[in-house]
Amino acid sequence: MLIDVLTVLSLALAFVVVEMTVTWLVARKINNYGVVDAIWSFGFAPLAALYFLGQKNPSEQGMLFVGMVAFWSVRLGIHLAVRIAKHHPHEDVRYAKLRADWGSDAGRKMFWFFQLQGALQVLLSLPFLFACARPTDPKPTMNSDWFALGGCAVWLIGLIGEALADRQLARFRADPANQGKVCQFGLWHYSRHPNYFFEWLVWVGYAVFALGSPWGWLGLIAPALMLHFLLNVTGIPMTEELSLKSKGDAYREYQRTTSAFAPWFRKA
Repeated sequence: MLIDVLTVLSLALAFVVVEMTVTWLVARKINNYGVVDAIWSFGFAPLAALYFLGQKNPSEQGMLFVGMVAFWSVRLGIHLAVRIAKHHPHEDVRYAKLRADWGSDAGRKMFWFFQLQGALQVLLSLPFLFACARPTDPKPTMNSDWFALGGCAVWLIGLIGEALADRQLARFRADPANQGKVCQFGLWHYSRHPNYFFEWLVWVGYAVFALGSPWGWLGLIAPALMLHFLLNVTGIPMTEELSLKSKGDAYREYQRTTSAFAPWFRKA
């Protein structure tokens, strides 16, 4: 089994190297490095399919899991692609900042940054590998069934919440009267970043589903790593820094009264 896993992971690494190299070339051609966000999201669907097809005896539950990943991956990828296309040729502020910080060396550093994104894809996709390697016993154990059902339930809540948060924010930004204001509509009334929270919940669902498989507990790495990035690296810290610059005291008051991550009742 170890040899099979290493073989599939090697194929996954080869895939993301090609994926991110092509993405980098396209990004340079159109002068917009922000396209990597959409491609990164789309890339999880073929990774899940690769893990499923790499099994000697694929299970029906594995097929269900691939469907879950594909639906989430395509939805998020389309959402990001539309957003990027709408603002093109203006680049996402995160990549514009990196471009400015790196100066004349930006092209080379972006290449390796894209490759790092690809490696992160493979690391985050570990629950996919274990979920697709679920036992093919026609009568799976009750624990295995509960992990599958629980994972599906958590995933569905995360998917619906993320889609709803994205839609509410898009509606708010589409109204010219809201220019420069802080979105506090719907889920955004209870969390400053409900899209991040529900995105993380999707990954928790994948990890729970994978727990029904041998070595599935290793899939818990994915939601733990995603939580770290959202809370401490490229998620909330960078987003809040940019919001404070653009919205000032209004956003400071929003920070004071509203939960940063998990939706919760507001402070008086």
